[in-house]
Amino acid sequence: MATQVIRRVRPVPAKASRAPQFDYPLLIVVGALLAIGLMMVYSTTFDWGYQEYGDPTYFVLRQGVWLLLGLGVMWFMMRLDYTIWRRFSIPLMGIGLALLAAVLLFGQVKLGAQRAFFNGSIQPSELLKLIVVIYIADWLSSKGEKIRNLSYGLVPFAVLIGAIAGLIVTQPDFGTAIVIVLVAGTMFFLAGADIKQIMLGLLISTGTFLVLLSNSAHAHQRIQSYLDALNDPAQASNHVQQALIAIGSGGLFGVGPGASRQKFGYLPFPHTDSVFAVLGEELGLIGGLVVLILFAFVAYRGFRIALHAPDAFGTLAAVGVTCWVSIEALINVAVITGTVPFTGISLPFISYGGSSLLSLLAAVGLLQSIAHGTRKGLTRSALVDRGRRNGRSRLSRVSSR
Repeated sequence: MATQVIRRVRPVPAKASRAPQFDYPLLIVVGALLAIGLMMVYSTTFDWGYQEYGDPTYFVLRQGVWLLLGLGVMWFMMRLDYTIWRRFSIPLMGIGLALLAAVLLFGQVKLGAQRAFFNGSIQPSELLKLIVVIYIADWLSSKGEKIRNLSYGLVPFAVLIGAIAGLIVTQPDFGTAIVIVLVAGTMFFLAGADIKQIMLGLLISTGTFLVLLSNSAHAHQRIQSYLDALNDPAQASNHVQQALIAIGSGGLFGVGPGASRQKFGYLPFPHTDSVFAVLGEELGLIGGLVVLILFAFVAYRGFRIALHAPDAFGTLAAVGVTCWVSIEALINVAVITGTVPFTGISLPFISYGGSSLLSLLAAVGLLQSIAHGTRKGLTRSALVDRGRRNGRSRLSRVSSR
């Protein structure tokens, strides 16, 4: 009996504990989404590539290059201890804000927006999403219970997020600004902010966005089109109508990969904003549900990593990344189905776009690093954060499960 007890409590050999252990189910699901994405990019761009460049694989090959680069960045982020990003959160935020300012001065104007460099290849607002997650996770975890104080919590938080959102709205890009505000707000809430601060911040941010929307003719037109569609679906914008036609044409099993008709001049931006509509037409309701289930699984694994993270920074960073991916997927699908007003939010891992893909894969690498750190045990930052947390903090209740 004594021998059996000793065997049960015998520690794991040091060599085994040093072996990398990542969240492989998450990697498999992300890989499936990336494979679907490459298929949809080719399906939505082969005709365009042939007509413009004489090569039907022109765009999918470019996406493939970004994918390989992104996988390299993901591998680097996976192997690197995630706590090291706390040292660089302030310089990263400074670089991010500088890029947002630079794109307003030197960026290229495309479709009425000034958001990118190098003919749309580099979009700073996409890279800033990950920077915001890292910076806010570091800032909140370092404040501890002080964030419940108005002068330490809501006021500096609102100033920072307001400045970031303001620079992005100026491009204009309301969709990305909304995503960043929602992600940062969720992190602020889970870090233990006072509920009164949350309500006050919600009122201020909502009022600010309403004022901005009313002063933007482009955004006002989209809102008005959405309101008109609620009363009469025939009054919906052409984009939404064509998207619904595409999804309806797919039926249960779809018309087959590559056989979509709406992508040929009817559906705007079939390779980016409207890719889910083409997916629904070609793969049907079943294919669309499979993609939604894959995103739901990504959210489940991400929140699971957050719940078991060894420190406050890891928990908040995992929550931020997971909310970022989930919110973007929900908004994109909701726009395509006419549930919310149109915004230019792409579908994560599936839509065409180098900056978005690179940032998302880097974020997955960060999640994997947090998962690896969880299996190794408490990190140095965990020893510091553990002394700051108590039972009154939402973050303490979440990360202690």
